[in-house]
Amino acid sequence: MGANLQSRARLRPVDLAREHGLSTQAIRNYEEAGILPAARRTPHGYRTYTLLHAGALRTFLALLPGHGHRTATSIMRAVNQGTDEEAFRLIDESHAQLLDDRRTLQAVERALGDLEPTTASEPGAGSGSTAGSGAGSGGTFIGPLAGKLGIRPATLRKWEDAGLVHPRRDPRTGYRVYDDADVRDARLAHQLRRGGYLLEQIAPLIAQVRAAGGLEPLEAALSDWRGRLSARGRAMLTGAAELEGYLRERG
Repeated sequence: MGANLQSRARLRPVDLAREHGLSTQAIRNYEEAGILPAARRTPHGYRTYTLLHAGALRTFLALLPGHGHRTATSIMRAVNQGTDEEAFRLIDESHAQLLDDRRTLQAVERALGDLEPTTASEPGAGSGSTAGSGAGSGGTFIGPLAGKLGIRPATLRKWEDAGLVHPRRDPRTGYRVYDDADVRDARLAHQLRRGGYLLEQIAPLIAQVRAAGGLEPLEAALSDWRGRLSARGRAMLTGAAELEGYLRERG
């Protein structure tokens, strides 16, 4: 089909669609979204496309794996509107997010050494936890822990409902008290959520680590996460190459 497209100056929606296994409606939707330049119409109202439109479609599909649908759409719309600088800014933001995700992964990996079960009842386990926490008996309350993680207390309550953390209740006040193990689990849950994992995916990992004291479940998740980041980085390179070609085609 690629040779077919190269040999024809005027293309129908179906020509573009078949090239990539898409529907003709998808091609029309892409045009309406600004992903493809506006098509010319025949006297009878039919859309006609050119090799430039074929290049735009290839570029968009190449950008998708690395940048996601929303950003890839915005990049193509910016280029087609002649605002290349906006497209470059969007690409920079994607790269910055990828770098941030890599740093998050590294932070989780560095935390592996802290995964051995510890509780406030062990000698010295809570010695550094009570300062400023208000718990007073080895541990920290929900507010200080949420503040330390940069999340809302409601998020910690949601994680508790999902089985990610198991705070005890202060017998005098009824407030939740998080010991060292809970803080560790909350920190890991927070990092894995930033890595794109769902609560139902995180819960069994933390449960297995907590029950068995082993790191294999988390290590497998981190390996998968590392692979997805590498795939995204490579996809961004592929998308950049296609975009450069499309920019040259547009002149």
